[in-house]
Amino acid sequence: MRAVYPGSFAPFTPGHVDVVKRARDLFDEVVVLVAVNSAKHPDADEEERAAAVRAMLPVGWTSVSVAAWNGLTSTYCRRHDAGVIVRGVRNTTDLWAEYQLAAMNQSLGVCTVFLPARPELAAVSSTAVRALRK
Repeated sequence: MRAVYPGSFAPFTPGHVDVVKRARDLFDEVVVLVAVNSAKHPDADEEERAAAVRAMLPVGWTSVSVAAWNGLTSTYCRRHDAGVIVRGVRNTTDLWAEYQLAAMNQSLGVCTVFLPARPELAAVSSTAVRALRK
């Protein structure tokens, strides 16, 4: 089964890498989908962010690919025969927001699997990483 791990990944953090690593153990293929989110304004476009994600993933992870996408994740899944969306959750706030998206994606025919963040990575967010870089 092919799984899609979508996000803006601005930037891609160690927590994101960990989710991909664990998703590899669950699915035959994992696509890290670097998406456009109109509510977020990253410093780089989706192609540049996709290149940055590729650079952080081990070369030996041959079952993992990276794609840039501008559209609904469920549309990507249908067009690319992906049966599941993978989402990492750090806390109950994340879980509630992700649950709402999962319900919508389920209604569009794609289920979601939640992977809880490892405790040592739960405090790391892309927002915090961006703030530290400034």
